Amino acid sequence: MSVFFLSVTLRPKFLQVYVGDDVTLICNRKGGSKPTTWFFNGASQTHEDYLMLLTAVTPNNNGVYECEQDGTKSEPYALTVLNLEPYAQLSPSVGGAVMTIGDGRNLMLQVDDDLKDWSCFVLMGVSTYRLALDVDEKMKRAVIFAELKEAKRATFWCKKKKVDLRSNAVTLKKTERMVMLVPPVIPALQGEHVDLRCVVWGRPKLEKAVFYKDKTPIQSSPEDTYTITNATQSDNGNYSCHATYRFSHISAGAGQKEEDSDAQELKVIDGPPAAVISASTNGLQCSCPHCPDDCTSYHWYHTLFNDTHTRRKLPENDAFIIIEDEGLYKCRMNCGKGFSRFSNQQFDSKMISLFYHVYFGILILLVFYAINAFSDFSAFSV
Repeated sequence: MSVFFLSVTLRPKFLQVYVGDDVTLICNRKGGSKPTTWFFNGASQTHEDYLMLLTAVTPNNNGVYECEQDGTKSEPYALTVLNLEPYAQLSPSVGGAVMTIGDGRNLMLQVDDDLKDWSCFVLMGVSTYRLALDVDEKMKRAVIFAELKEAKRATFWCKKKKVDLRSNAVTLKKTERMVMLVPPVIPALQGEHVDLRCVVWGRPKLEKAVFYKDKTPIQSSPEDTYTITNATQSDNGNYSCHATYRFSHISAGAGQKEEDSDAQELKVIDGPPAAVISASTNGLQCSCPHCPDDCTSYHWYHTLFNDTHTRRKLPENDAFIIIEDEGLYKCRMNCGKGFSRFSNQQFDSKMISLFYHVYFGILILLVFYAINAFSDFSAFSV
């Protein structure tokens, strides 16, 4: 008589799970066809599949997960989501989170140091595969070609060998329709700008796009984009669009066509605390008012005007740096197991120089005016 054990496993096999990651919990991989009951912190869940997909996770997902099949319950699995960002950044060079059948997309990896010993992977279902990494050492970046093949969705990430350093996870999804509702690849953050695009394969002339949230129409216009200017959790939901279009660039007499997109989930999260960058008399100051106490050092980055895709980490690790080179600057804080968000503001050193020239010019004029006013007052008194 065999003993049947159940276990909950995490895919991808991240040592640290960061806010915004997509992860999958698997209940007894080999017996996956059986009906499954899931428990979160002891409470039964409605989800019945042996795979539980958790999208854009936050600390709200922290807790103990268990599953049950045929009356047998698994050992508890504790999930901890760090409210931080990982070391490296993986992002698409173009495009959003949805692709058509047979399509592919380049994902660009950026790290602070050299790209030696970095590898990239993809999770399709419950299987993980290694991907070829095209490294450009001169430009300090690398590219992987992401495709879904037969999978409906896949999660991509990169990590450095022998150390616990990795990138964020990027999830791409496939549609079999001509019309796609395309959300951003990265999770939508509270208070930020979010664009949802209605895209038709083949790029015909779009005559009208109707956007829906949870099947309720929210916008009808000839524009292909629905914009959320200040995202909040009230914007969470499933979005889709209905497109009216013509392939008039192929034939002037092309007939009008209409089609719906698949629905795509939008989940707005708070995200990790963000660093803030500000100008001082001769340089830049980095701070992070909402970072935890274990965020103790600063990372500074410089980007040239003529190559906004190449980023150089500066040697300084203090809160203040002196500006020497023209370009764009940003910072973030090192918090041990992860990082704060990058500062949103990027300062052009030309602008800083101009600001202080104007500032000191105004100051000189005020001093000159005060001296003249004092002289006039003295003459009047005599």
